[in-house]
Amino acid sequence: MSIETAAMIECDDLVKIYKTRDTEVMALRGLDLIVERGEFVVIIGASGSGKSTLMNMIGGLDKPTMGKLIVDGHDMLKMSKASLTSYKRKSVGFVWQNNARNLLPYLTARENVELIGRFSGKFDKKYATELLELVGLSKRRNNKLTELSNGEQQRVATAIALINKPKLLLADEPTSSVDTKTTEIMMEMYVNLQKELGLTIIIVSHDPDVAKNVDRVISIRDGKTSSEILRTDNIADLRDMPGFEEEQVELAVIDRSGRVQIPEEYFKDSTLGKKEKVRIEKEDGKIVIYPVDA
Repeated sequence: MSIETAAMIECDDLVKIYKTRDTEVMALRGLDLIVERGEFVVIIGASGSGKSTLMNMIGGLDKPTMGKLIVDGHDMLKMSKASLTSYKRKSVGFVWQNNARNLLPYLTARENVELIGRFSGKFDKKYATELLELVGLSKRRNNKLTELSNGEQQRVATAIALINKPKLLLADEPTSSVDTKTTEIMMEMYVNLQKELGLTIIIVSHDPDVAKNVDRVISIRDGKTSSEILRTDNIADLRDMPGFEEEQVELAVIDRSGRVQIPEEYFKDSTLGKKEKVRIEKEDGKIVIYPVDA
């Protein structure tokens, strides 16, 4: 089932509940999110916040419980098994956190990429070579994986994820096993891939440092979108906002019920603490939050 939509991804009141015989775990609690085509987004959050659950559902590896999830015009709640298989082969590329899920250790970098290309039915040896150049491995393409660093192996995994020429690239904690310098190099690689191939890229991470050069940073807390960090290139109209910083500004997200999740760091130097109740008033067109006893 295909739906005409301008955005690459639309999440509306998205819910995911995992059930066992004795318990239910709500991983996503009505999450709202839109990702435009060609956008580069990093989703950050602590362990258990729901970010990996969201990534798995966007990638077609899991299905939502309820709500709306449209990816590249596909309704992920209503897709048949055959349509879902086709979607995973043609529309999306996935880079796993664990290299063992991406790569065959006894093959060279080039052979790994070419092998997956042959399985896809769209094998293009020239394109496989071009991908290895784009990820910065043209001089290491004939090295076996045991001769490559963790960062280089992740570059091979990225090339494999792109061999089917997908529109959407998903990467789950791609920099978790590398140092800060390698993280910077890999993020520059993703920025270059976005520009060269016109990709929509979503990276999931618990590390805010991966988000320095991307279009948008989405923070997820307790299974909901809690805030967004936008870069100055996209927010020229917000420069006159009180407290605006030159590099970025963080915006809280208001859900359809009018709820706002306030970032935890806002409470550190505040008299509010983590009170269960606060007083809210409108003052000069602003919404101001006070302690109950103020």
